[in-house]
Amino acid sequence: MAAGGLPDELAGVLAGIQRLARRRLWRAMPRPRLRGAQAELMRVVAARPGIGVSAAARELCLAANSVSTLVNQLVAAGLLHREPDPQDRRAALLHPTPACHEQLRVWDAQRTALFRQRMESLPADDREALAAALPALRRLAESLREAPETGEVP
Repeated sequence: MAAGGLPDELAGVLAGIQRLARRRLWRAMPRPRLRGAQAELMRVVAARPGIGVSAAARELCLAANSVSTLVNQLVAAGLLHREPDPQDRRAALLHPTPACHEQLRVWDAQRTALFRQRMESLPADDREALAAALPALRRLAESLREAPETGEVP
């Protein structure tokens, strides 16, 4: 086990899985290739059409100016549509374009195929262990989402 114990090892393994999967998927994706934060923003907007930039930033745990930069990039790429908020003309509401939906569909299909293929290559007891760990991993993810953002790590 790593020097930091289970928490450190788990964080490293999860980040490594995400990074490796993203690299494999990027190679097969049509252009433009998206950065992780761009794809995450597209997912949020597709799930909540009409979300504001500030709400998307909170959802992604990013600074509003960082999300604004991502929005500009995705609008320029034709993946998001931005419209003024009728309640506050200074704010923008975000909507996915058909190209956004298509890119997410392709990404999801390829991600599912990649993980299916890699998991099928594992022994049955490893697949069972991964399935058994999912509820605990979901609870961990939820606890991270619900933790207050104080700017310091507890």
